[in-house]
This record gives sequence, structure tokens and C-alpha cells, in this order.
Amino acid sequence: MAKSSEVQALGYAARDTSGFMSPFTFSRRATGDDDVRVKILYCGICHTDLHRTKNQWGDAIYPMVPGHEITGVVAEVGGKVQNFKIGDRVGVGCMVGSCLSCVECDSNLENYCANRILTYNNTYYDGTNTYGGYSDHIVVKEHFVVRIPDNLPLDVAAPLLCAGITVYSAMKFFGLDKAGLHLGVVGLGGHGHMCVKFAKAFGAKVTVISSSTDKKTDAIDRFGADAFIYSEDANQMEAATNTMDGVIDVSSKARSLQPYVVMLKTHGKLISLGSPSSSNSLPIVNNLIGGRKTVAGSTIGGLKETQEVIDFAAQHNITADIELIAMDYVNTAIERMENVDIRYRFVIDVGNTLSLTN
Repeated sequence: MAKSSEVQALGYAARDTSGFMSPFTFSRRATGDDDVRVKILYCGICHTDLHRTKNQWGDAIYPMVPGHEITGVVAEVGGKVQNFKIGDRVGVGCMVGSCLSCVECDSNLENYCANRILTYNNTYYDGTNTYGGYSDHIVVKEHFVVRIPDNLPLDVAAPLLCAGITVYSAMKFFGLDKAGLHLGVVGLGGHGHMCVKFAKAFGAKVTVISSSTDKKTDAIDRFGADAFIYSEDANQMEAATNTMDGVIDVSSKARSLQPYVVMLKTHGKLISLGSPSSSNSLPIVNNLIGGRKTVAGSTIGGLKETQEVIDFAAQHNITADIELIAMDYVNTAIERMENVDIRYRFVIDVGNTLSLTN
């Protein structure tokens, strides 16, 4: 039974490595002085949710309520909250805590804080498990809440809180946000289609590289890519040798990175954003040395940059292409995601479909 200082919450949770999710009641803490309580209306489904609910990364904490692409409205604010009021449209991404005093936090890079606290499958300061956005509400420190502009619909904005910030942050940090660059995007999924949209907004030439030939039409006609390469065609891959300023790899498949390094021009950069369940094979060192090429990784972004990407998306009318689903469809959605049967992001209609009767 919940303590009087706690508030009952309803969500969907996985209990074991099967990853199967079903209704779950639990408690959220009372709204503290610096807290914002968010009524969750929508939550995107990230590939991370699949990895973690099925314990593919070996770090699962059960019961697990996934979800870190959360949008909704402010339902309650603490006495010291300054930037939000009841009714504001807001989002919560991958983090709900960090030390706020280390070098990384002081540099607005809370995502690289050694003591960051993830929105779910983590332990909060008070020793309780963190539970994510597959639930009816969440309580978050004000610092970890972002504002959603009025012209950005909350359902199609939800994936910006992970997929959007991940690709945006990488492009900005590694200088791949300049007009006139030629960028390759490996994998046209939840992250990949956002990457194409941001790259085009930056003014880049974009080539999508995919193992699915049936995504060519979407890549070019739907998202505005300039070219498409079928990665299983050796001739197409070879023809792209030394043609790209950067390649952004968002695929979650484990494979060799060597073919993408070969595509890079001198000084080119291959940025890996995907998190496969087993390791990718690194490129041959000589291929890096010969062109002063870079292979690097990146993940999400800090809170300042997360607000920046939300505002940029609103300014340029960038939204995720989604399939809106009911809460009780979530297990089917995860199965379809595992079978690469989604174009391009599942978003749960939490506000209208989450109930004890599901």
C-alpha cells in the first residue's frame, strides 16, 4: 500500500526476460519543492526499450516500466519551481537526475555525468527504482523537464526526446551540421529518419544506406534524401568510396564498420549511434591513418541541447513519422520492432488508452 506521501501510478511493466508487459500499479513520490509532476499523454517506443525489457544488455531491473520519450502536460509543481506552471506542455527524455556539480554537468553535458540517473531501469537518490513513461504520470526535478512549443504536436514530438536529440547532438558536436556537406545515414528507422530530416534542414546532401530496398522510396520521396544505397550491393557500396564528409550510423545491427569508413573523404567522420546487442567490428587502422579519418560515438545530449533540438524542430516543422498505438498493443509493437516492421516510430497514446482494464 502506498504511503500517504506517495501517489499511486499505473503503468505497463516487464517482469522478466521475456519482456512481456502487463498492467502494473506502483507509487510515485510526492511532488517536492523542485519537482514537476507531468501527466503523461504520449510516450515513444525506443529500441532501447526492447533491449532492456528483454535484458539483452544484462542490466535489467524488474519490474521495469520502460519509456524515455515522454510528452504531456504539467499537473503539479513544487513551491520552488520557477519555469513551469500547471497546464504547460512539456517533455521528459532519457534522464531524471545527475550530480549537477561535475565538469560534465557544468558544461551542460548531464548525459555524460558519471552519476546520471536514467528515466527507467535505474536507482534514484532515495534508493527506489526509476519507472518510465509507459505510465500515467511521472515526477521529475524541474531541471530535467523541457518545454514543448505550442506548434509542435505532442504525439509526433515525443521521439525527439531520444531519437531526435541523439542524431542532432552528434551532428552538431562533430561539425556535420553545415550546409553543403555530403552525409551518409546508415539505417532508416526511428533514429535514421530523424537524422535525414535534420541533415536536410541543415542544408546537407544526404545518402541513405540501408539493407532494405523497399525503403528507397520513403528515403527519397518521403524524407527528401538525395540518394539511396542498398548495402548488400557491393557495386553500389564501392561506387560511394571517398564521397562523403560524414557517415552517421544509427543501425542497431552488429556488423563491420569497415565499409562505411571507406566511403569517407579525407578527414571524414563515422559517428556510431546505434547500440547493438553484440559488438560491431572496428575498421582496419590503415584505413583510418590513410585519410585522417575519425570513428567516434555519441549519445543523446544535455538538457540545454535537448531544449535546443525541440525548438529547432518547431522552427523547421520537423516531426517524427509515427504509428500511434494503444497501450495494450505495446507487446505487439515491440515484436514488430524486433522484426523491423515499423515506419518509423511507435508512440503510445497513453492519455487515452492506459487503464486497469487493458
